Amino acid sequence: MACSISSNAVRCYTETLRLTPRQQQCGRVKPTPSSFLSFNSSTILVQTLGASPSPVPRRSITVRAKMAASEGSISGSNRMLVFVPPHPLIKHWISVLRNDQTPCPIFRSAIAELGRLLMYEASREWLPTVVGEIMSPMGAASVEFIDPREPIAVVPILRAGLALAEHASTVLPANKIYHLGISRDEETLLPFVYLNKLPDKFPENSRVFLVDPMLATGGTIIAAMDLLKERGLSVQQIKVICAVAAPPALSKLNEKYPGLHVYTGIIDPEVNEKGFIIPGLGDAGDRSFGT
Repeated sequence: MACSISSNAVRCYTETLRLTPRQQQCGRVKPTPSSFLSFNSSTILVQTLGASPSPVPRRSITVRAKMAASEGSISGSNRMLVFVPPHPLIKHWISVLRNDQTPCPIFRSAIAELGRLLMYEASREWLPTVVGEIMSPMGAASVEFIDPREPIAVVPILRAGLALAEHASTVLPANKIYHLGISRDEETLLPFVYLNKLPDKFPENSRVFLVDPMLATGGTIIAAMDLLKERGLSVQQIKVICAVAAPPALSKLNEKYPGLHVYTGIIDPEVNEKGFIIPGLGDAGDRSFGT
């Protein structure tokens, strides 16, 4: 689905399914493994799949459609890329999270499932592997494993990041978890770090998943990225995982960290004066933990 964003609305046009209602005929265009949005200095290039047209009020941003065969085919780009995987389960869990009637235990379970799916998508073509041969019960077999010598780390931003990263160990073998506590002042919307369990320096060739459910104003995620960079990581070694992203945070990330890859369940159009994404899903930390 290609989306155009003007000063009045976001309009999306489906490209993956063409249906003639009377004859019930349809033709499919082979979808890409993941939809993506890439930033450069003047435009936002976006390709998302699998949703129906839905006008949403927005500020002025220029958007053009662009196709990609896979993340590997665009990994050399110096633009920030925002991937919106078109998996129906991702849409399902986003819908559960949006519902203001979803109780706390179900909300926390839903955001954990969403995090698992997003990390699965983000790890595609990114994790190092080793090949070899083992004996199965029926004979010799060529195999491929995740290389245990290459460090994989997950950095959840407390406290809501804990819920989104809850199932990381079911997706990522032998990963380490480093906790990072960053809070946002409710009046100034500026971030401050209250807990930092990051190492002084990350091991060489580390791959890090930075997990923050809501990318709204961008202050928290920029502060976290700064801390990771100070500890020796490049943008190519980091992938950001979030449930919902908004243009202010994405624009700040693109300006300071071109080349970064962000994986999100959905991109919402705006942030209100209190720093909440609209329509968003509310305070992810409060709804995950009930406090």
